[in-house]
Amino acid sequence: MPAQELRERILEGDLSELLRHSGDEDLPAEVARILQTFDDDETITTFLALPEDLQIKLFPFFDHVIQLGITEELPRANISNILNNLESNERVAFFDSLSGVEVTEYLNLLNDKNRLATYDLLGYPEESVARLINTKFTTVRKEWTLGQAVDHIRRFYTDTPAANVIFVVDNNGKLVDELAIRRLILNDQDKKIEDIMDGFYVKLDIQDSIEDAIQKFKEYDRVAIPVTNSNNVVMGVVTIDDVIDEAEEKDTKDMQQFGGVESLDLPYVKTGIFTMIQKRAVWLIILFIGELFTATAMAFFEMELSKAIVLQLFIPLIISSGGNTGSQAATLVIRAMALKELSYRDWWYVMKREIFSGLVLGVILGTIGFIRLAIWQNMGWYNYGETFNWVLVALTVSFSVIGIVLWGTLTGSMIPMILKRMNLDPATSSAPFVATLVDVTGLVIYFSIAAVILGI
Repeated sequence: MPAQELRERILEGDLSELLRHSGDEDLPAEVARILQTFDDDETITTFLALPEDLQIKLFPFFDHVIQLGITEELPRANISNILNNLESNERVAFFDSLSGVEVTEYLNLLNDKNRLATYDLLGYPEESVARLINTKFTTVRKEWTLGQAVDHIRRFYTDTPAANVIFVVDNNGKLVDELAIRRLILNDQDKKIEDIMDGFYVKLDIQDSIEDAIQKFKEYDRVAIPVTNSNNVVMGVVTIDDVIDEAEEKDTKDMQQFGGVESLDLPYVKTGIFTMIQKRAVWLIILFIGELFTATAMAFFEMELSKAIVLQLFIPLIISSGGNTGSQAATLVIRAMALKELSYRDWWYVMKREIFSGLVLGVILGTIGFIRLAIWQNMGWYNYGETFNWVLVALTVSFSVIGIVLWGTLTGSMIPMILKRMNLDPATSSAPFVATLVDVTGLVIYFSIAAVILGI
């Protein structure tokens, strides 16, 4: 159904009939997406008017702000029913958005089985794959026939994304193989499971990180991957849709941090203006204080500047060259580390590449700077040689650019690796941070080279 038609039907108030009689499994997600374009109060009011069975369908597709708004309005019995009917990973995601006191309150609304399972999963680190597992998964035995396996799946399992792949386990629940559901349907039903097994499967350990899960899905092109404990017993399954959501959230935080903003807890449109100011102000204050050292550096070289006023003309050119190359290097290295192409152990490999790259880029930019200065001098557009020979001034600028570009590439590439080695997020080495650092040190390099070449 087109989104515009769906929106019109929602506004007309026939949402219950639409959801109840539609066979489209993606419809609840689309309805929730459209409802979230309304004001929060209107979204919650529309949700509360729905029958309870439809509330259960829609609830997991709302963001945490709407979910919390809904739970504040519903009777405790209704909240309990909704939470107990969520998939395990959806339930954990909801509890992750709560404060400590709220976690205890809502845990008491779960039945014994779900309470113990949720409490156990919440005990794992936030970045662990345990937070994403769905405990509703499909297992069969290798000695069964395909017909027996299909009957078993129809009787005991619901239609979820995790049911696209079934897992073969032994009598102790240990993983033996994985099979796409289509292989059960397309083969002779009298064959045994072991007849179509190849013994190859991809799995995740429950202690693995979400980054590990993202990488596994990329490498093996799976829609679902089982999660096992140290004894290879299947604990649950992670599906591609949940991993994509986590990858998007992680990339969003990294982009925000790299842009010099504290990562937002809520979407931009739902973040209050004062919260937004607070998130942006922290980094801006740090960077502003850092830039104050630029004035300190210039004051330190005040005598040199008074002897060679011409040097002031090239300060913006010098410091921007270092900041730009530093930001480039940081972007490339951070992304390569995110894609597991590099680790902090590759620092020497990266340093060698960046030394060469920095020198070449510096020579290119330095040569351009020399040519530009020579043209302006010889065309009579500006006289750079009133105090010193203009060639010496041009050489000062060129060598300074080479040194600062080299320093920028090294700084931008090494800081993320140092942060990773310290178990910190490399994305916090934001482009503005690298640029500010290179600005201050770049001035020192510039005036030091000027002191040598011009003898000031």
